[in-house]
Formats: sequence, structure tokens, C-alpha cells
Amino acid sequence: MLNANQRQMLTAAAGGLFGYALALTRNRDSAADLVQDCVVRAISAKQAPQDERAFRAWLFTIARHLWFDRLRSWRRRRAMQEAADLDQRTSGALYDITVTHLAVREAFFLLSENHRDVLALVDIGGLTYDETAELLRIKRGTVMSRVSRARAALAEKLSGPHVVELPRKGKGMRRG
Repeated sequence: MLNANQRQMLTAAAGGLFGYALALTRNRDSAADLVQDCVVRAISAKQAPQDERAFRAWLFTIARHLWFDRLRSWRRRRAMQEAADLDQRTSGALYDITVTHLAVREAFFLLSENHRDVLALVDIGGLTYDETAELLRIKRGTVMSRVSRARAALAEKLSGPHVVELPRKGKGMRRG
């Protein structure tokens, strides 16, 4: 059972934990479910770290393990559904933002698992290099190197032919 201090640390880590879960699951509802399962697991734990840094890493480890458990159980029956329903009446600016988000998301998932993992933990989850190194059980320098290479690979994928560009409003889009 978590004490009051640990409950405060849990609340403080919720945003980063959700971002990490979203990067893992690729779906807001699944991410929310993963965070909820992580919180339930943390609350029901017999022991939890008292130190804030260790507690945060512990939470991210729980989420990561829960996700890998789900992947193993869903592997055979999982049907990936990516819904990108762009309303034809969407304003030009909102449409461009949506296209950019989809392009970044698509490029992110073209990265290697190691690169996705460190970017999700550092850039989305907000963990430090030290926390990420501890969580992944690798050296801090390896984390720094992977983050640097992952960012470069992401930039390359965003500028390369791998990302499918959606048609711009007025160019090839039917008007309704």
C-alpha cells in the first residue's frame, strides 16, 4: 500500500507515464488502460521505493512490463487499427497540424525498437538519461548515443521517402 508521499509521487509522474504509455500503445484508450493497470499494480504492491527518482523508474518499469505482457498475449489475435479520419471540412491549419502529427507518428514507428524505447522514455516520458539507463539496464552513455541517433534517424525519416505525405487541401482532395 502506498503512503501519502508515494501517492503524491504517483500523481506527479502521471503525465509522463501517460506519454510513455501512449508511445508504447499508439492509442489513447489503450494508453489510459495501461496507465490504469500500472497504477493498480503500484497501489497493490507490498513494497514501493521511497526515493522519488527510484519510484518514478519503478512505475515506468511496471508499465513497460505490463505492455510487453499484453503484446505477448495479443500477438496472435491482435489486429492493428489505425484510424485517421480526417474531416473534409477541417481548416487548413488544423489539417496541416494533423498531417504533421501523423507523419511524425508514422516516422517514429519506423525507428528501431531501441530508438523508439529511448525516445519514448526521454522525450515523451520525461525521464533523465540516468533514469532511462537504469530502467533499460544500459549505460548512460549508451542512452545518450541512442537518443542522438534516434533523433537523427527520426529527422531523416521525416525528410525521406518513407513517410507517406497526405494530399494537401485543395490538391487531390474531393470537396463534399
